[in-house]
Amino acid sequence: MAADARSAALFALLTLAAGLPVRAAPPEGAPAPSSKTVVLRDQRGKAVGKVTLMDTAHGLLVRGSLKGLSRGLHAIHFHETGKCEPPFKTAGGHFNPTQKAHGLMDPGGLHAGDLPNLIVPKGGKVEFEVFAEWLTLGDGPNTVLDADGTALVIHARADDYRTQPSGDAGDRVACGVITR
Repeated sequence: MAADARSAALFALLTLAAGLPVRAAPPEGAPAPSSKTVVLRDQRGKAVGKVTLMDTAHGLLVRGSLKGLSRGLHAIHFHETGKCEPPFKTAGGHFNPTQKAHGLMDPGGLHAGDLPNLIVPKGGKVEFEVFAEWLTLGDGPNTVLDADGTALVIHARADDYRTQPSGDAGDRVACGVITR
């Protein structure tokens, strides 16, 4: 099994083992699931792709198509503030409404905004989809549509899933604002 496949399998197992809260199905007669599309831009303002967030009965489906990224592993996180002014520090820290430690490899983790690393092949284009079972577009403490919004940030390096407070993922290379 390749290292990237082992990392993905480990992430899936650790997510299950972490006992992350699972959202209940919406009540009968509830409105259809909502969605939100976010454009991510690099530090020069050039669009590097789109990510669609869709609220489901099982959590937030995060589906993206990105281009122009460097080859290799890149961290992707939801950040606490819906601002993307280069170098994207305005996005704040990771979205973490439950005040947990960072990372799947930390027994006290993980942040609600932590996602698995992206594996970008030669050529810089990547398509991905992942469930963030602990996030929602709806109401409540785990909504990414809170009063000041959130941001989706791509980092220069991989998240090591343990270093505090952000996985030693390096500079923020792309950012997209998520607001109502």
